[in-house]
Amino acid sequence: MTDREREGEPAHQLVSRTLRAGIAAGNYRDGGKLPTEAELAQQYRVSRQTVRRAFQDLVADGTVHRIPGRGTFVRETGGRYLRHHGSIEDLMSLSSDTTMEVLTPLHRRVDVEAAGRLRLETDVVYTITFRRMHEGVPFVVTTVHLPEHIARHIADRGEVGTGGTSPHTVIGLLEPHLESPIVEAAQSITVSCADTGIAAGLDCAPGHPMLRVDRLYFDATGQIIDLSVSHFLPERYTYRVTLRRSTP
Repeated sequence: MTDREREGEPAHQLVSRTLRAGIAAGNYRDGGKLPTEAELAQQYRVSRQTVRRAFQDLVADGTVHRIPGRGTFVRETGGRYLRHHGSIEDLMSLSSDTTMEVLTPLHRRVDVEAAGRLRLETDVVYTITFRRMHEGVPFVVTTVHLPEHIARHIADRGEVGTGGTSPHTVIGLLEPHLESPIVEAAQSITVSCADTGIAAGLDCAPGHPMLRVDRLYFDATGQIIDLSVSHFLPERYTYRVTLRRSTP
């Protein structure tokens, strides 16, 4: 673990995030045993106390369980793609073990609802629709709406403008070009049914129950950068988030 990797993030959170990404990527099988605290401390060049705190994070969010005297084991997910989201970095790290396949390239359109949610003075937005694949299996179809001045940063990328595949996320592609970094995502989770387009993208029947996740991304100035609407296939995806009691 380099000094640059440590920058801006507590060491135990970086270790837990790295382990979580490795578990999601299939580096550790369901029910499999993780390396010991001593082995991970040596691997990441941190103290055993740091690894212990990282394990506590993973136990708290249900990613692993510990058996005294035996070790730490990955919880079984039933074959679903598992993600834990606790930060903007976690959302960007989707690129570490999934692939974006563009279904509808970035294009200019009139969408009154999306423009309103983006708080634009015009009804014109730029929209791209893609699905994400894990080990060749699609688990979500996402439609992203962008203001014109944001969309132009990535419009010339081949996979975005003409279609194709990419390991990147849209916010990951945008971030290097933004004057102010993305610092917040306002999220709502509901249920919905797959329309014909979503059903075709996820190889399921129209009307199939879906987990819908809407996110508005904000930069450090409070400006909305991105509106994403994702439809996840429940039998192929598990969503986890850690909630902690606030300290007085």
